[in-house]
Amino acid sequence: MRVVDRLDHTHLRAAVVGFRDALRAHQARLNRLNVYPVPDGDTGTNMALTLESVVTALDGVEEADRDMVATCQAISHGSLMGARGNSGVILSQVLRGLCHRLDDAEWADAAAVAAALAEASTAAYSAVMRPVEGTILTVVREASEAAVAVAAGEKTLVDVLDAAVRSARDSLARTPELLPVLKEAGVVDAGGAGFVLFLDALLQVVDGRPVPEAPPEGEPEPTIAVGHGAEGGGDGAMEGPRYEVMYLLDAPDDRIDAFKATWMEIGESIVVVGGDGLWNCHIHSDDIGASIEAGIAAGRPRQIRVTDLAGQVEEERWVRQGLGAAPGAPARTRVATAVVAVALGDDVGDGFRSFGAQEVVVGGQTMNPSTADLLEAIKATDADEVIVLPNNKNIVPVAAQAAAHAGKPVRVVPTRGMVAGLAAMMVYDPDASADANAKAMEHAASEVVSGQVTWAVRDSGEITEGDWLGLADEQIVVVHPDLVTCATRLLDRLVEGSHELVTVFVGATTPDEATEGVGEWLAANRPEVTVEVHRWRLPLSAYLFSIE
Repeated sequence: MRVVDRLDHTHLRAAVVGFRDALRAHQARLNRLNVYPVPDGDTGTNMALTLESVVTALDGVEEADRDMVATCQAISHGSLMGARGNSGVILSQVLRGLCHRLDDAEWADAAAVAAALAEASTAAYSAVMRPVEGTILTVVREASEAAVAVAAGEKTLVDVLDAAVRSARDSLARTPELLPVLKEAGVVDAGGAGFVLFLDALLQVVDGRPVPEAPPEGEPEPTIAVGHGAEGGGDGAMEGPRYEVMYLLDAPDDRIDAFKATWMEIGESIVVVGGDGLWNCHIHSDDIGASIEAGIAAGRPRQIRVTDLAGQVEEERWVRQGLGAAPGAPARTRVATAVVAVALGDDVGDGFRSFGAQEVVVGGQTMNPSTADLLEAIKATDADEVIVLPNNKNIVPVAAQAAAHAGKPVRVVPTRGMVAGLAAMMVYDPDASADANAKAMEHAASEVVSGQVTWAVRDSGEITEGDWLGLADEQIVVVHPDLVTCATRLLDRLVEGSHELVTVFVGATTPDEATEGVGEWLAANRPEVTVEVHRWRLPLSAYLFSIE
């Protein structure tokens, strides 16, 4: 092939698609390298999913409209909207910084590409609240410095990229000397390794060099200690905040500094990228509620994703040890019909798993999972047929779309709430067909009465920001400034003489004294019902009520 001496939009697009393919191929290897900031084994997955979003955005540009500006805009928007995890958010900022420099011309020569790599590094550092050396940040910076130095000598584009990739590989090899947790684990930084693949993809387009192949499946990996932070530790106990919270935030740019300052007080591994009113936000924190409320104070958070890092780290430890399951936990066995459930937070997800769900996707009213999320979960099940419980009316059509592209029989039980989904799980039969399960589960879901107590995030008519809202059948039926009053008035409307059981699912920020007050009201006013309380730390509700 002819060596490319300057990049146009077709070359940039081809490099991004090639990078996506390389991340897919190397995903398992990158996951095995992942020990920082949390040893949860998902860096490769998050980087690959981020690039899937970028390629989807590129595919959405009409062929007649494709030029450098449209290509760079698609890469920037796709990476911002689709960034996953700490590594994906940083990678998105690298791509956005690169494209910010390239989108003002029809093509980019060696000097322009070097300058773009330098801007990518600057953008990545600016997004991270507490930059740590020995990570992808270091690898991008040292690669860009080498590229700029070579470009100053009027070298070719191949020379510039060659210098960048050699420097990136050298930098990657030194990451364990900069970050003790990597040295202790005997690995290099996973995010940095992923970025090297981007430079490899660029060189494939520019010079025809093949991207390095991923190691064969099952090839031995270094023994990896399960630790956290600079102190590491190989005893399997995760240090640091328990939860990863991510969301897109619609907020004016002038509110972001205050938002970041609030997050600095409650967590770490903070990355906030974006601009012009749209931000992708990532934090590790022990306080889910405060992490989300900071976004509500700044604007409107959406597509909220909450991950229990402790559970994810423990699962990864089992995988690394070759066990694949918790000590004493039942191994997954193949079933006729598996269940994929959407759950509002990890505790609720554990509830669905306890009833037999094989796969759980975190999601809900303001954190709707994508079709790709549900497809990935469907494919991960070990069953001939699958039931999907969307557990929210907004997710029902997404689930239907995923089912249509699953390649095996999938039935969607159109549960419109978490309580209905849990009721459906009570009659789930793993040995029955999907059709038989769907019929029984739909009936069970229709029999349960559910309620929800949440809060108003802004003024609306007679509702004041901060008011408690009681919902029945997704309609607001109670509004009150006092939580206990709102909850008990809602229960007064919902719990009838024929009911026998009220299950109370408690929110992440709900005070214990409020729950005690709700219990006292039920004892005094509905003494005939049995009350069960589950402290499931719901991220966006004070209470969910299941009434049977």
